[in-house]
Amino acid sequence: MSELVTGEAVALEVRPARLPSRALAVLLDLAAAVAVYIGVTIGLVTATASLDEAARTAISIAAFVLVLVGGPIVVETLSHGRSLGKMACGLRVVRDDGGPIRFRHALVRGLIGVIEILMTLGVVACIASLVSARGRRLGDVFAGTLVVRERVPAGQTGFVPPPPPWLVGRFTALDLSAVPDGLWLAVRQYLTRMRQLDPAVGWSMAERLAGDLAERTGTPVPPGVPPAAYLAAVLQERQAREARRAFGDGAAVGGGQVGAAGPAGAAAFPAPPAQQPAGPSAVVPPERRPSVPPSAPPQTPGAAPAGDGPADRPSTGFVPPA
Repeated sequence: MSELVTGEAVALEVRPARLPSRALAVLLDLAAAVAVYIGVTIGLVTATASLDEAARTAISIAAFVLVLVGGPIVVETLSHGRSLGKMACGLRVVRDDGGPIRFRHALVRGLIGVIEILMTLGVVACIASLVSARGRRLGDVFAGTLVVRERVPAGQTGFVPPPPPWLVGRFTALDLSAVPDGLWLAVRQYLTRMRQLDPAVGWSMAERLAGDLAERTGTPVPPGVPPAAYLAAVLQERQAREARRAFGDGAAVGGGQVGAAGPAGAAAFPAPPAQQPAGPSAVVPPERRPSVPPSAPPQTPGAAPAGDGPADRPSTGFVPPA
């Protein structure tokens, strides 16, 4: 999995592209560029037949540079990192922080690609991609980019369960500035996979992550709150802050009513692995039971209710003037 973490802590389900898919994408791009170069060369030969040899050589070199070097740079810049080969293989070039690339990133990748792909027949690029932990070639290292897979199988994407409704908005005063991105990544990965873990292992992991998160925020976990629900509520609070920062204070993030009663959202979170033994019997001794007034006898239609006033009050509800 990619180690990229965005401000919303949600763009994590991306995978770095490896050498086979990248090599196939480069071959498709080179095939398209060579086809365009052959067509441009035929047109230039026809158009420059009356020129001398030096002029035709200069035009040929310029066409080679513009088509095989400038073409991929322009295509990656306009398509935000998706060339023809990358679109066919489901790849995209992004920055190290997950954002779309710009002209300078495509320029650095294209210029270094001339050396490590065209001049060395791809040998340098293959060695660099095999050595790199995320499959990056030298152009990606110098440009600060990463090639990731866009098409991820639907079964591999994780769903982060929302927190219980009674926890929504409870952690608005937490200071989340000291929480590192690695901890946010661990929290999100746990929440997406907690239903697949053993109950005892999942509970201990949730307690450890909740303790780390509480230590970073400086506020202990509220008593009585399950650690998994606490993690989901704090993660949603971070997403809400980032949404308000990006879209304004009127952005509505999350669901549920603040302070709503009932365990409506608790069903998505695992229960403790071992239930605690029940306490003393819930049966209340007779001397401590609240006194219940005896039930009133049934009233017949038209009769005045007991204790409502004088016995001569009309049963129709009409009160004569004094």
